[in-house]
Amino acid sequence: MSQSLHPMLNVAIKAARAAGAIINRAALDVDLLKISVKGPNDFVSEVDRAAEAAVIETLLQAYPEHGILAEESGSTHGNRKSEYQWIIDPLDGTTNFLHGLPIYAVSIGLAHRNVVQQAVVYDPARNDLFFASRGRGAFLNDRRLRVSKRTALGDALIGTGFPFRRGDNFERYIKMMQSVMQRCAGIRRPGAAALDLCYVAAGWYDGFFETGLNPWDVAAGSLIITEAGGLIGNFTGEPDFLHRREVVAGNPKIYGQLVHLLAPYTKDGASAAPAAEATAPVARKTLSRRAAKPSV
Repeated sequence: MSQSLHPMLNVAIKAARAAGAIINRAALDVDLLKISVKGPNDFVSEVDRAAEAAVIETLLQAYPEHGILAEESGSTHGNRKSEYQWIIDPLDGTTNFLHGLPIYAVSIGLAHRNVVQQAVVYDPARNDLFFASRGRGAFLNDRRLRVSKRTALGDALIGTGFPFRRGDNFERYIKMMQSVMQRCAGIRRPGAAALDLCYVAAGWYDGFFETGLNPWDVAAGSLIITEAGGLIGNFTGEPDFLHRREVVAGNPKIYGQLVHLLAPYTKDGASAAPAAEATAPVARKTLSRRAAKPSV
């Protein structure tokens, strides 16, 4: 399998597996880990830092001229002026990991001129590797991924994430939840956005929405979704979700219906959503040409 992949994707897979090995070893005795707090309910462990260091070392060893944007160390590594930027979350789902809940992942995306070209999301607890190269499809291990074919929101299973940081607008989120929950078959919240996006690509979810996400949470998953035939954007269906801190994704039909419901809750305060029928084609066309500029 690896011989037919893009060389940069192969390096990303190598980096993700190196981080995953560190995470799996640490998972054997989580109680011994040193943990610090970045903010209320926002934790970072020595495993996050060790996994990130392993990813960065692997990437820069192969491509020393590339730039890096990583969750724990920001853009302090690599060449900030490079047209290539690796966008890294070494352990998405740290709170799950620290509680022994095996839902977490390593997320690595490579953007060229601000368009994500390569993507890896590695689930070390299950040894599941989600990956994609632009224009070459999305895969889980050896299996090609396609989004689900459900067309009615009433039949759809929707993933989300709950706000947990100080300053998050909980009342706004409850209204969003109420709007979506009353119209879909069910809502799930596992707690690792990178995996949530991959679950949309695999067809396990029909859609997903969340606020407060950073570029490293969604860069890799966004390409995996679009290469699986899905759509991803902000709450009004525009493609600048990476730096807008609001994301909605799904198969084309469910995506359009979610945008219709969520547009009133966009941070820009839009009061009307695009028609569901018009949203999906517009977003697909836009996303195929460009991706949002990662914030650094």
